[in-house]
Amino acid sequence: MKKITLLILFSVLLSLSTTSLVAQENTTENNPFSIGCDLMSRYVWRGTDYGASPSIQPGIEYSIGGFAIGTWGAFTTNLPGVQEVDLYASYTFNNVITLTFTDYFFPDEVAGYKYFNYKKSTTGHVFEGMLSFNGTEKVPLSAFVATNFYGADAKKVNDDGSEGDIQFSTYAEIAYTFKYVDVFMGINCTSPDKDKGETGYYGDSFGVVNLGLTTSKDIVITDKFSLPLTASLITNPQAEKIYLVVGLSF
Repeated sequence: MKKITLLILFSVLLSLSTTSLVAQENTTENNPFSIGCDLMSRYVWRGTDYGASPSIQPGIEYSIGGFAIGTWGAFTTNLPGVQEVDLYASYTFNNVITLTFTDYFFPDEVAGYKYFNYKKSTTGHVFEGMLSFNGTEKVPLSAFVATNFYGADAKKVNDDGSEGDIQFSTYAEIAYTFKYVDVFMGINCTSPDKDKGETGYYGDSFGVVNLGLTTSKDIVITDKFSLPLTASLITNPQAEKIYLVVGLSF
């Protein structure tokens, strides 16, 4: 039944994609809005699997100049699974450096949720600041560092055993683009105090949590339309996990 559902879903998305291609011919090239959707075999983010099922990942973005604001989501197919709806804003300087602020949110479809709860101690939102180096044609090396600065981050534990402030969990990643493949490595830069019972947002100790490679190709549908297919081999050395993920972008 799940295979049949996925085949139907794929057919619908393919039909919508072909329709949108025709529609794009009648729109202006300067439209600041863009929409997209990825159909992924698994949602693995920074070395962690979210949902253990295929994931539908739509996005909407408004961009002008170096400024962009948008929303992105991930919805697993094994309901209730893991659902995610994020908001972000970014500014890119000279196409090289990007500063991004993201509001991550994971709706709980079972227990219910209150999206507009931003209280420090009870909110489900996680606010992150990220600084990225995007690389250049001569230097195909990219890197970024991201830190949680408010919300439902992993918590510190006080000496008396009570819950403390957030850990300001930090993740850093570096990637290099070769001719046919991208290789990447991500590091959990936060060290939870295990003696106090602390657990981490990305991992329970400092170290590599995301290591792998990504390659891609275009699946030609017509002379004017093709679908980008990506495949990633992802490992998490700290958690001793491995994932092989493929996805189509519409």
